[in-house]
Amino acid sequence: MTSTRSSCGTFTLPGEYYTSKDIHERERKRIFGLRWQYAGHVGSLPKPGDYFLAEVNGESLIIVRGQDEKIRAFYNVCRHRGTRLCSEATGAFGKHIVCPYHAWAYDLKGNLAAAPIMSEVEGFDPESYPLHPVSVGFWEGLIFVNLSEQAELFEEAIAPVLGKFSEWNLESLVSVHQTRYEVKANWKLMVQNYSECYHCPSLHPQLNKLTPFRDSINDLEAGAILGGPMKLSSGSQSMTMDGRTCAAPFGHLEGDDLNLVHYYVFFPSMFLSLMPDYVLIHRALPRSPNLTTIICDWFFSPEAIAQPDFDPSSAVDFWDMTNRQDWHICEQSQLGIESRAYQPGPYANLESMLAALDREYLAAMDQVMP
Repeated sequence: MTSTRSSCGTFTLPGEYYTSKDIHERERKRIFGLRWQYAGHVGSLPKPGDYFLAEVNGESLIIVRGQDEKIRAFYNVCRHRGTRLCSEATGAFGKHIVCPYHAWAYDLKGNLAAAPIMSEVEGFDPESYPLHPVSVGFWEGLIFVNLSEQAELFEEAIAPVLGKFSEWNLESLVSVHQTRYEVKANWKLMVQNYSECYHCPSLHPQLNKLTPFRDSINDLEAGAILGGPMKLSSGSQSMTMDGRTCAAPFGHLEGDDLNLVHYYVFFPSMFLSLMPDYVLIHRALPRSPNLTTIICDWFFSPEAIAQPDFDPSSAVDFWDMTNRQDWHICEQSQLGIESRAYQPGPYANLESMLAALDREYLAAMDQVMP
């Protein structure tokens, strides 16, 4: 195996980390089965009974607000014969979640409330068959879930950013647009691509004009949450097609935050981008070693949305353009890495976050670079 160290610093991961089915399955168990992952926004569940389905590590989860206003998560699996309880992506339950097969019904706390005919079964105890719960954590209005039965304390996982972005009032924001992308590349290539701007001058001339690639500062450089701000160029106000804001800046922002864009990876699957006037969230769903679904939401404040001239298209178009540029180059990277000619290459200084991500990834996989 090619050495992963040199006088120039660290090297990229060996090719099998992007192509191996065995490694992909290990990632499902060691990373996506154990880590906290973003599932959605509390604004999607305004009333008791409201729910949405979230896919996490290949599992369908029901995220629902109960009659007691508490948000819970359950596997979308009936305790009778395993039928999917719910197939609509969003909606509202009454007082119960009812299986479409044999009408077993669960209250919104997950307890089995009705099981027709089962009273005839000797020894049947409804209390023994609640929905399988999933751990839920909340940060600034974002809902995170963890599939592990021994989940890391959420407060410890999110500690590096507690209080860090309160000026954006993320909990109050509303998604005005969502785009779903299918990318023929390994999920780690998207995470890495998001985490460096070495490629920006050649791949994103319009983005690089707004935030020059060297004007960045990483303030979280180790652990599961990594990233930092980039400076907007003189005369630029936000990341839009014309460089102007498409909504009033968030009310509590002042000073440098009005001239910065903040980019953070929440390993393994969320990218959080905070502009002065809106917020962008990407969520990565690995499908196979060379296929990843990316779900991207554009969030604005209710006050901005209420304005008669509100038009988010400049922000949506800018990031849709940028996303497609990124996904295309990630697909080209995947094809190159799949070649027998691929060997790990040296990281540039501008790719320090990628080396940090590799360290976090390998620690999660309980591996070291060979």
